[in-house]
Amino acid sequence: MRRKAAVLLATLAAIAAVAIAIAQIERVAPAEDVTLYLITPHHGEVIEGPVLVRFGLRGMGVAPAGVDHPNTGHHHLLINLPLEDVDMNAPLPFVDETRHLGGGQTELVLDLEPGTYTLQALFGDYRHIPFDPPVVSEVITIHVR
Repeated sequence: MRRKAAVLLATLAAIAAVAIAIAQIERVAPAEDVTLYLITPHHGEVIEGPVLVRFGLRGMGVAPAGVDHPNTGHHHLLINLPLEDVDMNAPLPFVDETRHLGGGQTELVLDLEPGTYTLQALFGDYRHIPFDPPVVSEVITIHVR
């Protein structure tokens, strides 16, 4: 019984440490006049097969995750995820709705089931944390057959 209690206390301490670390994260300001946009696909486009998503960026540079270089970051793609549902004060999670291009890529191919999808680009710093204010593209809607 004491072992279970010790494990539970250690787990709670680890969770508390992570929560404190996340609460202390300072978000970084982006460069002035930065613009993030999706080159492809286009809003309202009907697509058959894989979806090629190409990102465009003006005013900042792209670097892999983990590389802390001024005025750089990397792309993320929100799929059917409203921006207001994203925790801007924490690293973006690795889930189906949030795709990371942490290698510094500027495009990716999505294999999506038939349906309607919203896509929005979100630029994050070297820690996968959105800039403050966030650097985002317009939301587009696509239809996959």
